Amino acid sequence: MVKAARSFLLVVLGATFAAALAGSGLLWPQASAAQQVGRLPMDLVAMFPKDIGEFAYADLRSARRYAWFPQLREQLTPSRFKQFEQFLASVGLDPANQVHEAAWALVPPTETTGEQIVGIAVGSFSPESTEANFRQLKLPVVEHRGFRLYAYGSGAGPQDIFFFFLDSTTAAFGHRNLVEQLIEVRYGAAEGLLRNDQMFPLIHELNGRGLVWAVLDRTYTQVAMKQLVPEAAQFPEASRIAAKVQYMTILVNADRDVNTQFHAVCANTEDANLLAATLQAGLLYRRYQAQQANQGELVQLLDAIRITPRGERLELLMALNQDLLQALLRRNLFLPTL
Repeated sequence: MVKAARSFLLVVLGATFAAALAGSGLLWPQASAAQQVGRLPMDLVAMFPKDIGEFAYADLRSARRYAWFPQLREQLTPSRFKQFEQFLASVGLDPANQVHEAAWALVPPTETTGEQIVGIAVGSFSPESTEANFRQLKLPVVEHRGFRLYAYGSGAGPQDIFFFFLDSTTAAFGHRNLVEQLIEVRYGAAEGLLRNDQMFPLIHELNGRGLVWAVLDRTYTQVAMKQLVPEAAQFPEASRIAAKVQYMTILVNADRDVNTQFHAVCANTEDANLLAATLQAGLLYRRYQAQQANQGELVQLLDAIRITPRGERLELLMALNQDLLQALLRRNLFLPTL
């Protein structure tokens, strides 16, 4: 389910993140005046636990307006998430129409636990009728501060996901301990994301500016950097700098093009400049490979990427027009797991 939830983000930006540089390709202009994107209310952001590794948001209602979205989503959504959607449909929920926005947080694995997730879905729900269906199916249930948490699974497994309604417009899901932390934050009994001095300012910076956006802490940034700069392993100095990148932000918008922006927050200007040079070298090499293999669409995709150091940040931009996106989709370019 963790991979499934992350695929919500990959559904929209995975095209660029998968094809270029063996795992990346992103951009970020401001949302156009014609494009209206959602903004997650601050009280919902504040409910998330303080200590997380990644926070992401998707304006699904806006994304569904684009003809390319269903096919891209189909290619990138893991089977387990499709099974979860089928489960929700079986109890009277229609995620495709009832869920308007989604936000989720990931916590990296430890020595004793795997990666964990907690998230919310914003939309229009009928909690009473849905919970009646849950009871009819005799789903495992636990109670916490008056909320009934229903399990997708046995309710006892370490990877089981729990689901419950906060109210008629907000549902929550995730691993039990994180879902219970979310409730504790709501009641003021635990520290929430507003207390995370490093990630919250970046979340505030992105909120309301994109169709999909994400903020990654150092742990998740390092995983992304290994995909983004695989060539860095060949250059000790570049590898050292990539390992020092502390945070990453990703912002995706769509109008006539699908526009993505990636920012890596480096330690200083010199590091940002060197990392930009490494990325540009890798981009040229990847383009050469694509050209030799007669992959014309991929060459166009790589040509659309712009890499620019901006002070202590490295910015990577790309605009993918809908004709090129449709051509890439027809080739099933995005089927490999990211």
